[in-house]
Amino acid sequence: MIELCERCLERLRRAGLPEKEGKEEGMEVRVVEERECVYCCGLFSRLPEVAERIAKELRDYEIKSIQTGCLLRGSIGEIERFFFGEAGDRKASIKHEINDSLTELLVERLKVRDARKRGLGDATVTLDAETLDYEVRITPVYIYGRYIKRVRNIPQTRWVCSACNGRGCQVCGFSGKKYPTSVEELIGQPCVEVMKARDAILHGAGREDVDARMLGNGRPFILEIREPKVRSVDLRELERIVNERAGGKVSVRFLAFAEPKHVPELKTSKFRKKYRAVVEFEREVGEEELRRALEELSFRVIEQFTPERVEHRRANILRRRRTYKLDLLLHRGKKAVITVEADSGLYIKELVSGDRGRTRPSLSEILNSPARVVRLDVISVLGGLEDFESLRVCDNDQEV
Repeated sequence: MIELCERCLERLRRAGLPEKEGKEEGMEVRVVEERECVYCCGLFSRLPEVAERIAKELRDYEIKSIQTGCLLRGSIGEIERFFFGEAGDRKASIKHEINDSLTELLVERLKVRDARKRGLGDATVTLDAETLDYEVRITPVYIYGRYIKRVRNIPQTRWVCSACNGRGCQVCGFSGKKYPTSVEELIGQPCVEVMKARDAILHGAGREDVDARMLGNGRPFILEIREPKVRSVDLRELERIVNERAGGKVSVRFLAFAEPKHVPELKTSKFRKKYRAVVEFEREVGEEELRRALEELSFRVIEQFTPERVEHRRANILRRRRTYKLDLLLHRGKKAVITVEADSGLYIKELVSGDRGRTRPSLSEILNSPARVVRLDVISVLGGLEDFESLRVCDNDQEV
């Protein structure tokens, strides 16, 4: 004989499990109070108290929607397997009733909507049905935009000191970082302060070298703002604050609120880029000779092994990328200014130097004379999430 409360018994009946039809065909059931039920163990009577604790924890956060989930472990998990087998019956599982009850209690207390059928909520609560412990996860806010980096020697993201692995040492001046700041920090820190968040992570559509500037129309990026207490912000005002605080080193345009799915879309997109490089030659190169070399290097498939300068942190693989138009802007003796349009992922410094034969063809190889890039700027990224129908770009001062 199994002791079940009316609630659990009714759920099993809806699932079609027989009862009181003989020991061979069904199961004998004795109806008891919820606290004595071997299935739910009085869980539902304790949910209001749990919901109150969760609501109290979330009252400092601006949330408009919530979703819940639960883990079935221990005795409740075992009883489910007893009734439904290892495969389980998702429609009949107690999990659904727990989620429904907890969601209803939280919606009432927090005055928010149930997000389970409308995508990701502003907050997600996962309840352990055995212990009634819970985990609250605040959904990040994602903002899409473009940044311009006007100064050199600033990395895109925080660069941990390799000597101490971020703990702080004499090499890094006890900052834990190789560089004092980054594009990520210059953009993210003001957003963290305004939105009362824990942290901000920058996801870029590629990255420029530390010693290169990012100019022109700016590099597309998504800023992931983690655990924000404030979610409703005016993007134009936030943009103004970031640009004012950056002191001219970096400037941003915040274009739209994004979604989690846009991060991999951005990071896997292969936008063409246009570069401007100051090139220095070992010997004086004639202007006509240089123009012919640039023409020969245009519209070519370039084979590149991972450059020696980054091989210590990246796998040594062969990449094939295409160049498009290479132009000569200025030529004077042993120096020239050129522009290069190329596929995403092509190393421009090595396209010029040849990297001791690891990049072919290269400008050095065609000229039969060593050449190197002494200054590099990205002057255009040809594409962005503005082209995606799933992302609605802000119009003037309106939020998405």
